[in-house]
Amino acid sequence: MASTFLAPLALLPAAPAQAQEARLFSFSIPARPVPDALNEIGRVTGLSVVFTETVPRSVMGRPVSGSMSAQQALATMLGGTGYAFRFTAADTITIVPASVSGAADGAIQVPELLVEDTRPLGQVGALMRPYAGGQVATGGQLGLLGNRSVMDSPFSQTSYTAQTIQNQQARSVADVARNDPSVRSTWADGSYSNQFFVRGFPLANADIAINGLYGLVPVQMSGVSWVERVEVLRGPSALLSGMPPQGSIGGTINLVTKRAAEEPITRLTLGYISSSQFGAQVDLSRRYGPNREWGVRFNGAYSGGDTPVSGQANRLGEVALGLDYRGERLRVSADVAYQRNESDNPARPIYARAGFQIPRAPRASANLGQDWYRSHSDDTFGILRAEYDVTDNITAYGSFGSRRNSFLGLYNFIYLKNAAGDFDANNYYQPSYTTSYTGEVGVRTRFNTGPVRHEVTLSAMRLWYETGNLAPVISTFSSNIFSPRSFPMPSLAGRASTAPRTGEATLTSVAIADNIYMLDDRLQLILGARHQNVRQTSWNATTGARTARYDESAWTPAVGLVVRPWRQVTFYANYIEGLSQGPAAPLGSANYGEVFAPIRSRQYEVGAKYDFGRVLATLALFQIEQPSGLLDTRSNRYSVGGETRNQGVELSLFGEVTRGLRVLGGVTFMRGEQTRTPGGLNDGKTAIGVPGTQLNIGAEWDTPFVPGLTLGGRVIHTSSQYASADNAQSIPGWTRVDLNARYRFERAGGQPVTLRAGIENVFGENYWAAASSNFGLARGAPRTFLLSATFDF
Repeated sequence: MASTFLAPLALLPAAPAQAQEARLFSFSIPARPVPDALNEIGRVTGLSVVFTETVPRSVMGRPVSGSMSAQQALATMLGGTGYAFRFTAADTITIVPASVSGAADGAIQVPELLVEDTRPLGQVGALMRPYAGGQVATGGQLGLLGNRSVMDSPFSQTSYTAQTIQNQQARSVADVARNDPSVRSTWADGSYSNQFFVRGFPLANADIAINGLYGLVPVQMSGVSWVERVEVLRGPSALLSGMPPQGSIGGTINLVTKRAAEEPITRLTLGYISSSQFGAQVDLSRRYGPNREWGVRFNGAYSGGDTPVSGQANRLGEVALGLDYRGERLRVSADVAYQRNESDNPARPIYARAGFQIPRAPRASANLGQDWYRSHSDDTFGILRAEYDVTDNITAYGSFGSRRNSFLGLYNFIYLKNAAGDFDANNYYQPSYTTSYTGEVGVRTRFNTGPVRHEVTLSAMRLWYETGNLAPVISTFSSNIFSPRSFPMPSLAGRASTAPRTGEATLTSVAIADNIYMLDDRLQLILGARHQNVRQTSWNATTGARTARYDESAWTPAVGLVVRPWRQVTFYANYIEGLSQGPAAPLGSANYGEVFAPIRSRQYEVGAKYDFGRVLATLALFQIEQPSGLLDTRSNRYSVGGETRNQGVELSLFGEVTRGLRVLGGVTFMRGEQTRTPGGLNDGKTAIGVPGTQLNIGAEWDTPFVPGLTLGGRVIHTSSQYASADNAQSIPGWTRVDLNARYRFERAGGQPVTLRAGIENVFGENYWAAASSNFGLARGAPRTFLLSATFDF
């Protein structure tokens, strides 16, 4: 029972609970194991719960329904169980055997509810609580495994909260990911698109999940006004979530949508971003019904204007509605959202041809494009999820989602050709679209076999998507990154504004996983496997003729181990695979057209986690092996025989060091090695875009001399990276400093107001932020000022 593993922080005397007696809450909790019922009562009331000893899961609490105080709910639920409660602080209760319920001494007080393995089998309305400091949650969604505590997970995961998103004035997922030492952006900052590296491997923006489902996220870039959590899982995850549509294997990002809070929210935020972007966001939340079972959450946001990059402007609009129902056994949630993302003269990747050293980065504020460049992206998506408790130990669930994206771009690709910064560029006119439908059905069950407890999940998933893409070169020009020139816009007469169908894919899979708990949950073993089928067809954009067809399957197993010898310590290990679509032999090879099975990448990871009570640290050692295609120079046959191997050590930490001082970040040391390259030419050389060191460390301090004032900052460092497979080209390391401050006070009537200010890239560094084989060189963002004011009504 994980509740016995809570880290002690301080011993406090018993405190009166008159405030809890006076306030009424609405409950709808069926008969459940006591730890599960306490978890629900804590979620509704905000109480923290601690235990003096293990409460067996066989001990069932009584149903709690209707409007009552926290004390009444606890007394009702615990009646006849042999356990009682005692307030040890105004918002903390200690669970003790009834025979010693009058004893206050020895109670352990903690700042959040860490009943770590008492997760409900469903996920609707079961958000993991924030850890000390509120910047990161105590756990997150792990796909097939459901919600899982950090300390009970055999993987490395960080779930960034809405508090972090708001306080850092994040505009996109990339802004949140800058807190993570394992993640780097590989697309120019401040543009219309997000692309990432996780543990040194690409993560396409299209491979971000929403509430555990792929194929729904806005294709180019996702705003975050409707996002409650940004969950970063490091490493492959084919078992947990299925194969991502683009086959990313370094890690996954999952976005958790906002739900109606227990208390009403009426919130307005006004913002400014340099050089002249203004915006506003509205957040409304209400619960209705006799037991507050119906929830409504609305978020709307818009920002637009000129950016710090000369001649560039961005506009981002978002509207999202989240609904939920929490019955005694049935839970349902629904989300529908629309996003429009527009950019004038957007920043684009820069590619480098071979044979010269890459020049220094141009000014971060320099305009390398043309004033007539533009991009326009519309995304509409919806998700429906339902869960039903067949019994107290069996939950069936299903989810369905759909998305429609349309995109139109007029822009260039730049190709550097010498160390002086001269380049050639192709101008493209690119209409495209994506339509997708995705869904999952499954069942979770708990049962015991003697002293061993099992939690088994069976799941089936399907993702279908159709794409259309047309990207002709409409003109070319030459210029220099240090003294760019302007050119007239070519004629678009006769150019199609919509694209024909060029691709279709269906990803289907079935999976099973068994979570095995032994020795009072101190030993946990996860066994699972997924069978994935990939079918894909491609068509020529001009003629409509079919150009390729793909239909292959693969099994991807996984094993996870958690050992908790002490309540505050976790040792873990995992073997898990990632899955990407296999390649086809290219034109000119002796086996041209041969289609290969999906590529299975493999991760081996061991690590340790230590919960200091208010700070949690994770140390992970990992190795990821990704096969790749290569052409044998002697036989001229193409095969999947190459490999890239990334090895690394990650140290991450989050929490509140002392009251009012919070830390968030860590460091990653990596070695990305090319192995089994064609002819062995690049064997042992460093993989493109994999730096040796990635450091992200941030801190916040609630100042004692000005109540309500918080000062913060963050340092991001990335060491040098190679930009070519032969390691002949490279970019230097860089360090960026961000500063922020906020001031919270109450206006007349007691409603809070929060003022925020931030400066990104304080010293105005000009730097190449990343190198990658997919998107060339990414420019870092210029110095950027952010201001906002949030009013609660």
